Amino acid sequence: MTRKKSKSYVLLLLLTLVLSLLAGCGGGSNNAANNEGKTNDSKNAATNAPEATTEAEDLSPLTLSFFAEDPNPNWNNMKDEVSKVITEKTGVTLNAEFAVGDPAQKVALIAASGEYPDIISAKGDIGKLVDAGAVIDLTDLIDKHAPNIKKVLGDNLARAKYTNEDPSIYAIPTWAAVNEQKFVAGGGFELQHRVVKEAGYPEIRTVQDYENVIKAYLEKHPTDENGNKNIGVSLNADDWHMYISVTNPAVATTGGSDDGEYFVNQETHEATYHFRRPEEKEYFRWLNHMNDIGLLDKESFVQKYDQYKAKVATGRVLGLIDQDWDYNDGQQVLKTAGKFDQTYGHYPVTMSKDIKEASFWPTGFMGGYGIAISSTNPDPVRTIKFLDFLASDEGQILSNWGVEGKHYNVVDGKRVVPADVQERINTDNTAFTKESGVGFYWNMMVHYGDGAKDATGNYYTKNFPEQLVVGYSDAEKETLAAYNATIWKDLFPKEEEFKEKAYGAAWNISIPGEDEVSILGNKMKDITWKRIPEAILAKPADFDKIWDAYMADLEKAGVEKMEKGYTKYVQDRVKLWSE
Repeated sequence: MTRKKSKSYVLLLLLTLVLSLLAGCGGGSNNAANNEGKTNDSKNAATNAPEATTEAEDLSPLTLSFFAEDPNPNWNNMKDEVSKVITEKTGVTLNAEFAVGDPAQKVALIAASGEYPDIISAKGDIGKLVDAGAVIDLTDLIDKHAPNIKKVLGDNLARAKYTNEDPSIYAIPTWAAVNEQKFVAGGGFELQHRVVKEAGYPEIRTVQDYENVIKAYLEKHPTDENGNKNIGVSLNADDWHMYISVTNPAVATTGGSDDGEYFVNQETHEATYHFRRPEEKEYFRWLNHMNDIGLLDKESFVQKYDQYKAKVATGRVLGLIDQDWDYNDGQQVLKTAGKFDQTYGHYPVTMSKDIKEASFWPTGFMGGYGIAISSTNPDPVRTIKFLDFLASDEGQILSNWGVEGKHYNVVDGKRVVPADVQERINTDNTAFTKESGVGFYWNMMVHYGDGAKDATGNYYTKNFPEQLVVGYSDAEKETLAAYNATIWKDLFPKEEEFKEKAYGAAWNISIPGEDEVSILGNKMKDITWKRIPEAILAKPADFDKIWDAYMADLEKAGVEKMEKGYTKYVQDRVKLWSE
C-alpha cells in the first residue's frame, strides 16, 4: 500500500535535502546524510574533526494529537513529572483523547471523518483505519529513525506485519512485551480478605468454593456497619467491560485461554465462537443460580462503570469477577481509608478441580495491538523519534520507575523506591499516579516485560516478586501466608504447565474493518449482549429455553461462517510467524 504523506512532510524532506547539499558544498565529510541510521553515540564518535557537521536533534516544541481506545482517568495533560521529562527530552507534548463509550464506534467515526489524530491506538480496530488510508506503513520510518524500537523488538518486528497479503507495519506493537515473565495475577475471581479470613482460609478453587464463602459471610453480615446491604458479587457489564467481567470468565473457568471471543483448538487452530461450547453454558447457568439465590448484584446489568467503581469503594461488595485494573479506582479509595481487609485477593476459580485455570498460558511475543501514525501527521519523523525515545532504556525506566531522586533512588547499584513514596503508592495511588505519571506510557511504548533486566542488572518494571510484596498491605500478606503463598501468582497454574501458543493471542489479530468476519462479529456481539444478561437474570426453569434460543439466533446470524473466516486468520498468523 502506498504511504500517504502530508504537504508539510514533503516540504520537510525537501528542506532536509537542501541542507544536506549545502553541508556537502561546505567540505564536511561527516554530514547528516552520512550519519543516517546511526545511534547518538556513533554520531558523536564520527565528529572528531573540527570541520565536521552533525544533524542536531530537533527539540523544538511540537504538539501531537493522540487518541487511544482505552481510558486513562488519571491522565494529567502531561503536567505530571514523568511527562515533563519526556517533553524535555523530545520536545513533544501530547494533546490526548481517551475513548468514552464504545471505542470501536469512535474509531469508525475517525476513519470516516478524514480528520485523523496524529497518533492513534486503535487496538483491534486498526483495520478500519487501514481501509480508510488513515494510517501509514511504518516500516521505513522504523528502519531509518528508530534504533531503540528495532533493538527491543529484534526478530519480533516481523510479528508486527499486518497480514500475509499486506506485510506493512501499520501499528508498532506496544501491548505485547519482550522477554516477559509475568508475576502479576490481576485476574481470576476476587474475594475480600475479611471474607476468606472469617471462613478460615478455605481452598478457593471452584465456583462452589467461591459461592460458599460469600454465602456464609452474608448470612452473618447482611449489612455493613451503617446498615447498608452487603453485596455478594457485582459484575461490570457497562459497554466493553462486559467482555472483562461477564463473558471472558466463561472461558477461564472452563479451561480455555484468553483468545477474545473465540476458543482456538491448539492442534488444528480452528476457531469456535466460545459461547457455543457446552461447558460455558454451565458457567452461565451458575451465574443464573447466583442471581436466583440473591448473591448476584441486581444492578449488575444496569449500573454504569462509575457506579460500579463507587460501589466497590463502599467496601460492601464481597466478591468480584474482574481484572484489577478495571476496579482498582474503587479499591484505591478503600486503601486510602485504611480499609485493607475490604480489598481483594485473586483466586484461580474454575468450574471443577480437574480444570486448570489458564491465566498464565504463555503466548510468546504477541505482536498485534499498538501505536499507529496517521496519514495527516505533520511530522512522522519527529513522531517516530518520540516513540523511539519511549522505547530506549532511559524512556522505559522513566516510564516504569519515575524520576530518579523523586520516585526511586539507586542504592548499591539497585533501584529502590523510598519508603515515603511506597507509602503513597500503597495508600494514595490515584493522586500519586496523576502527579508522577508513572505507568502512563506502558501501552504507548515498545517495551521489555516483567522479569526482564537491563544492563545494570535491574528490572525494567517494578512487577517482580520482591517489589510486589513491598506493595502489599498487612491484610494481603496475612491472606497469602495462610495459603502458603508469597505473591498471588503462586496460587495459579504456572506457564510451564502449558504449551506456548503458536499465534500469540487471537484477540489481537487485526481483521480488516470491511471483512465479513468483522461484520458478522458485530452481529454476534449484539445477540450475545442481549441474550447473556437475559439468561443470567431469568428464572432457573427458563434458562435452557433462553439458551437454546440464543444458540439458534447465532446460527441464523451466520456464526459458522464467521468461525470459518476467523479460523483462516488464526491459521494465516501461524503461517506468517513460522516463516
